[in-house]
Amino acid sequence: MSAGRVSQQPFFGAIALLFAVSVTGTIRWCTSMSAMGEMPMPGGWTLSNAWTRMCGQTWSYSASSFLGMWMLMMVAMMLPSFAPVLWRYRESFGRVSATRRAWLTTLMGAGYFSVWMAFGIVAYAVGVALAALELQWPVLARAVPIAGALVVLGGGALQLTAWKAHHLACCRSAPARDGISPVRASTVLQCGMHHGLHCAYCCAGLTAILLVIGIMDLRMMALVKAAITAERLLPDGERVARGVGVVVVGAGVWLFMRAALLA
Repeated sequence: MSAGRVSQQPFFGAIALLFAVSVTGTIRWCTSMSAMGEMPMPGGWTLSNAWTRMCGQTWSYSASSFLGMWMLMMVAMMLPSFAPVLWRYRESFGRVSATRRAWLTTLMGAGYFSVWMAFGIVAYAVGVALAALELQWPVLARAVPIAGALVVLGGGALQLTAWKAHHLACCRSAPARDGISPVRASTVLQCGMHHGLHCAYCCAGLTAILLVIGIMDLRMMALVKAAITAERLLPDGERVARGVGVVVVGAGVWLFMRAALLA
């Protein structure tokens, strides 16, 4: 067995363990939230418990619970496509000790997922605010199915743009060996955050669809995860992204027509 193959085993073993923990936690969260039921709303849809405070909960507890589950979900969704890029970043650190290499790799991952945490904070704040308005104004609640269809349409259309292609190319790339210089903790953390921003922008449309259509829907999560992983890892990622966009636009048209007929 080659030395390169041996050196990969601890890294991808840790990645596999982290992925398994995040998937298990996400499934348990979605199952427990679904068991509580959702609130029927005017317009024939239901409001997810993720955007409301449970009886006896404080807003700080509700927010921290959401963000904890958000990070589990993001790790489960993004880690398969991020792991190969993280490995190439790890190799770019050059000749450093194994302990320092592991520390720098951890910092890179922390920088990457800190961006997703920031997006989760924004998503929670917006979701809670919209939920409060929808509970207060039935007219606004009745417009949610049409608004959701428009979000799906917009997310699909975004997949077809040059903006998406640019950020996807950045997500698929990583520096060659010895590409990060100097190898300082702050530099590595910034590289992780920079890469995370590209990936968050690249996934903006699909993430918005997930938030609107079903943040606790395991099937929707699996579909979005499959689309993200395919466009990152398959050889012609841009073509895959456009194919996903065409399918999503078609789904958005169908959702819009159905919502308009039921309005």
